[in-house]
Amino acid sequence: MALALPVAAQELTIIRAQDSNHYDPPRTTAQSGAEIIFMLSDTIVGLAEDMKTIEPLLASSWDVSDDALTYTFKIRDDVSFCDGKPMTAEDVAWSLNRWQDPETKSPVRWRMGDVKSITAPDATTVVYELNAPHSELLYQLAQSFGSIIDKDTYETLGKDFGVTGFNGTGPFCWESWTPRDKVVMTRHDGYNWGPANYENRGPAQVEKVTWQIVPEAATRTVALLTGQGDISPYIPFIGYSTLRAAPNINVIKSESAFWTNYMGFKITKDLVGDVKVRQAINLAVNQEAMAEDLFFGEVEPAYSYVSSGALDYDATLNDSLLKYDPEKAAALLDEAGWVLNSDGKREKDGKVMEPLAISFTGEWQQTSEAVQADLLKVGIELQIEPMDSTVYWGKSATDEFEMYVMGYPYISAGDALNLYFRSANIPTPNRMNWNDPETDELLVAGSQATNETDRAAAYAKVLHKVHDNAVWLPIYHRPMQIGYSTKLAPFEAHNIYGAGLYKGLQLTFTE
Repeated sequence: MALALPVAAQELTIIRAQDSNHYDPPRTTAQSGAEIIFMLSDTIVGLAEDMKTIEPLLASSWDVSDDALTYTFKIRDDVSFCDGKPMTAEDVAWSLNRWQDPETKSPVRWRMGDVKSITAPDATTVVYELNAPHSELLYQLAQSFGSIIDKDTYETLGKDFGVTGFNGTGPFCWESWTPRDKVVMTRHDGYNWGPANYENRGPAQVEKVTWQIVPEAATRTVALLTGQGDISPYIPFIGYSTLRAAPNINVIKSESAFWTNYMGFKITKDLVGDVKVRQAINLAVNQEAMAEDLFFGEVEPAYSYVSSGALDYDATLNDSLLKYDPEKAAALLDEAGWVLNSDGKREKDGKVMEPLAISFTGEWQQTSEAVQADLLKVGIELQIEPMDSTVYWGKSATDEFEMYVMGYPYISAGDALNLYFRSANIPTPNRMNWNDPETDELLVAGSQATNETDRAAAYAKVLHKVHDNAVWLPIYHRPMQIGYSTKLAPFEAHNIYGAGLYKGLQLTFTE
């Protein structure tokens, strides 16, 4: 039964940091895209806040064949799009087939597995057939990329779908988008099919939501404190202590959130092609000091590429993780032939160790500069080229650097490893140029495993291999934290693809 709608304060303003390039589900991998798409549309299944439990959403139930190749979904018959058109199994099959269509050019098509066919034999049944098992299929179908949209609206708008309009089945409907400024959405009054574990399954408790972009970090904190915004998942680390002390603000934190920031190495470049050099860089950087001094103790220092709390993380990795040891770093550089010259810089065969790191501006630039300061202590003179995000994404797909920065959300070790370490994903998101046949075989084995033990074993081998090769320099694991006005009722954060507010059905004003 739906909760009673509040009598006042029906409009909610969410403060965020950046925009997406568009809001077409299978074509955007931006977190800022996912957080909008989850509110405007639904997926065939949902993922609970524990980041492990799959729950019904557009599908009320499903069966999996004994060989794990056929998934049969029972689709609800009471769902409608924002324009009032009933949604059927045909809409579900069309949306999923569009995701896998090569013409869509989805950068995350691999998440669907090796698809044989997706059909709708009747109005309430979808049959999803695979050529090989896909152990995380349901987890991937819960992601925003698999959101169900209206075919007619898409065919009318074409490439402008998710730019000038959107027609989904979500708790909110598209009103407008002003790029680099705001997205406005209004309540879908007929919505009542939200996630099964929600007290309110619909309709939403607020009439209108405005996602307002505020690029300046300090301004986002001030906007929340002064009531210019009601909620924000984008508070700078320095701002959380202020918010916790403010009488009009609450801060929630989810430890089930998996988000890791790291610097990756372009391992095919001469300066960082030697594993000893990459290991030395890892050992020279003090993540613990950065977490405390630069991030004000709001993050966990990262030495692994995947959080230890994530599904299929291998705890036996812990004893071999590279941690701060500048003396050992210096020794490894010596072994690799990079010796200190008269200027105190590492040099080999007449070449000075001056790797180039490309970086986003803002917080990431500060992080890069902290790494730069640590590396200088062992004789490595890191060069930093900061750039706006609109430039960075294109630059990071080139070979014009030795190191790069990135942060990413994930739901499991397999999710993270398949994203970054498949050779087929070169040059992006496999910006490291990691091209290893055994890794590819193990990732396929993990993906196609039909039991948890085999899946975990395959991914554990990949974790050990990429860590042994020091392909990344992990920086920190970040929990999900959201600041919100005390005018809002308490709620639980959700970190599916970093979209902490998920459907927005839990957001309601108390005054």
